[in-house]
Amino acid sequence: MTNGEIIRVAGPLVVARGMQGIKMYDVVLVGHERLVGEIVEVRGDRVFIQVYEETTGLGPGEPVESTGMPLSVELAPGLVGGFYDGIQRPLNRLYDASGDRISRGISLRAVDVDRKWDFTPLVEVGRQVSAGDILGVVEETALVKHRIMVPPGISGKLLRIEQGSFTVEETIAEVETADGIKQLSMLQKWPVRKIRPYREKLNPQIPLVTGQRVIDTLFPVTKGGMACIPGPFGSGKTVVQHQLAKWADADIIVYIGCGERGNEMTDVLLSFPELKDPKSGLPLMERTILIANTSDMPVAAREASVYTGITIAEYFRDMGYDVALMADSTSRWAEALREMSGRLEEMPGEEGYPAYLGSRIAEFYERAGRVVCLGTNPDGSAREGTITAIGAVSPPGGDLSEPVTQNTLRVVKVFWGLDANLAYRRHFPAINWLQSYSLYLGVIDEYLQEQGMGEFSQHRREVMALLQAESELQEIVQLVGVDALSTRDRLKLEVARLIREDFLHQNAFDEVDTYTSLTKQALMIKMILLFYREAQTALENGVKLEEILGAKVLERMARAKFIPETNLDAFAQIEAEIVQTFAGGEEVA
Repeated sequence: MTNGEIIRVAGPLVVARGMQGIKMYDVVLVGHERLVGEIVEVRGDRVFIQVYEETTGLGPGEPVESTGMPLSVELAPGLVGGFYDGIQRPLNRLYDASGDRISRGISLRAVDVDRKWDFTPLVEVGRQVSAGDILGVVEETALVKHRIMVPPGISGKLLRIEQGSFTVEETIAEVETADGIKQLSMLQKWPVRKIRPYREKLNPQIPLVTGQRVIDTLFPVTKGGMACIPGPFGSGKTVVQHQLAKWADADIIVYIGCGERGNEMTDVLLSFPELKDPKSGLPLMERTILIANTSDMPVAAREASVYTGITIAEYFRDMGYDVALMADSTSRWAEALREMSGRLEEMPGEEGYPAYLGSRIAEFYERAGRVVCLGTNPDGSAREGTITAIGAVSPPGGDLSEPVTQNTLRVVKVFWGLDANLAYRRHFPAINWLQSYSLYLGVIDEYLQEQGMGEFSQHRREVMALLQAESELQEIVQLVGVDALSTRDRLKLEVARLIREDFLHQNAFDEVDTYTSLTKQALMIKMILLFYREAQTALENGVKLEEILGAKVLERMARAKFIPETNLDAFAQIEAEIVQTFAGGEEVA
């Protein structure tokens, strides 16, 4: 280990000298309290250290000790259901050790190294194994089978494998490699800034069903896709992120609270154990990992938190799982980059952000995707895994032209633009359907066609045409009044209102309306468009618009969003009532 001494302290940035032989991003222990830090710049024998803890009271002359290792995470059974800070310290055990405020210099292992796990081998002795091959499984939770894999860089003949109860550090297998016999445990360590290897990256195709109608129907994201949610303060970014974390069709959820308010992370921590997984009925925490760097925690650790989260997500992806990662918010992560860059006296870019802001954002999002994993399953088959990265962006004053939003939009393929005016009118999710977009529509339409849901894609296009027509007609209404419109155009306005109020508007706190399956979404859209076509025919047959808009079936249509998933046959009854209402051009009121 290399030792040095502090010569300058500037907030979370510490300068030390006498540190020969060290490397960029090595972890060091700073001061007498051994605060955790990371080397972010090297100038001769002087190093600049980003300290992940409060540096009050730290002064020149105190020692600095290098660990010789980069900032890494521990990957093993016990991660799922965990609650960690930005450098993967377990917050629940930190609370037990130091109370409400994290004591300086305190260090705990990310996983419980004393707990024993029941390991079941899935391969036999004598088999040739390589990096990524699954050796066996541990029942980590009722929802997650933790697949124990051969670590990257190891391949050879399996000499021994044990069944039984082991801690994560005990030997479960031995492999004869070209460099000798390697003992394997259930614990892996991986540098957070280094991408975990995979065999091949594939084009994402399968939609990630979130249960949020405006997203799944109009602006869907794929498993392995990238999306961002920019919006001004109070527009509902965090609630949308929470909804996606609760209901997204993923095997594992990694939620990163990056610079978030403490009460919002508390809400997540308290609500998730009470939420039921829609597929199993078990608590949602059984497949969730939370990482929190709240707004009052050291800003330097905020910069590391997104790397900690994406590395954990990659680990579960390598097992063949679909992982959904939520980062809330990347703007506060970028602010941490800006603060550290300023202390390092680097040349500032636009609005004071470092010149490498765009590349750092791209590096983060590009770690998402759909991949063919390293290694094979026990039966010799290949496996695929996905990471879907969804980042919230908090542009100051809602200005989407600011650098973080613009650099994010250059990388991601889905844009859910939140609108303060919609939020002010209590329309949630406040995603503006005229500004948002998804570049995955083509591949998702192909997938839906293969699944026999091609009609859904056509209905989506009709819905978007009506919403765009409404925007154009509203401009005319503001100039000359609604009476200047034809009855057909007034009907378009009314049907677009039905789409907005009865389909796009969704109540996150209603037991039924909080989640809508893709099947129910298709039925709701089909019902509204059936009404529109029947009403158009009625107009042509001389029925007055006022009579159409007074039809009793509209009340049932407005309540259709509250039909439980177990009673979707009710939509057939509503459709029959719509047809009956307009049969023969009779009076509809």
